[in-house]
Amino acid sequence: MRLQHKRSLADSIRRLVTPLLLVGLFVTASAADEPVKLRVLCYNIHYGQGMDGVYDIERLAAVINRSKPDLVALQEVDVGVKRSGRIHEAQLLGELTGLTVHFGPTQHYEGGLFGNAVLTRFPVIDVLIQPLPYTESTPELVTYPRAAIAVTVRGPNDKPLRFISTHFQHNVPEDRVAEAKAINSLFAGTDTAIPTILAGDMNATPDAEPIQILLEQWTNATDNPPAPSAPSINPKSRIDYIFYRAAPHFRVTNVAVLDEAMASDHRPVQVDFEITSE
Repeated sequence: MRLQHKRSLADSIRRLVTPLLLVGLFVTASAADEPVKLRVLCYNIHYGQGMDGVYDIERLAAVINRSKPDLVALQEVDVGVKRSGRIHEAQLLGELTGLTVHFGPTQHYEGGLFGNAVLTRFPVIDVLIQPLPYTESTPELVTYPRAAIAVTVRGPNDKPLRFISTHFQHNVPEDRVAEAKAINSLFAGTDTAIPTILAGDMNATPDAEPIQILLEQWTNATDNPPAPSAPSINPKSRIDYIFYRAAPHFRVTNVAVLDEAMASDHRPVQVDFEITSE
């Protein structure tokens, strides 16, 4: 009788536990198949100066915080520059948003540095500051050195993800073409399989040659038709972009040029992605 009781108890436990295990396996498999969400923001912050002429980093941080992004590409960032009060704009934006910041200087300016930056919610694996080709400034034509900052993070699916912030030349069309070609060569070669997002102020409209060159290697995450992003008040042109490559890993779920006219002379561009592991 005692042996029969034990067998009966074991059978009852098995009948109870087996369905629970199957449910657990189903839930785990379903969770693993769920795509991971990612929000990206691209924002030329006009070295902190708003359209009212006021330098206000807190205002810019509020714009970023309202978006709740995971990754932010910033352009025209001052660090220790006279015009913006000698503050470290990148560091302050990191503190005010609670995001990790990396600054990629492109030139010395008024006793400080000027360049691009990245804000990220994810752990950083690697940082690369890469100069881009440009025409040197002359008394007749004022130009600026150009570069890209590429940050590799451990993304929301716990896999490496590369994120690049850049800013193409504003007044030399040939420079923009050369910079687009350099971006393709540096970050979109056949041996660079890591999923990558490229964001920046390209100073070129969607039909212009630099954008067409980028589209040879990248997919443009854009609305259709593309909403203008500059100038921020009554915008006329789309010149701010978010691109991606290793396209099977990404699905664009929403694109928006945010309705923010005062904090900078550009409006921020926001893209929501879903990332898959395959």
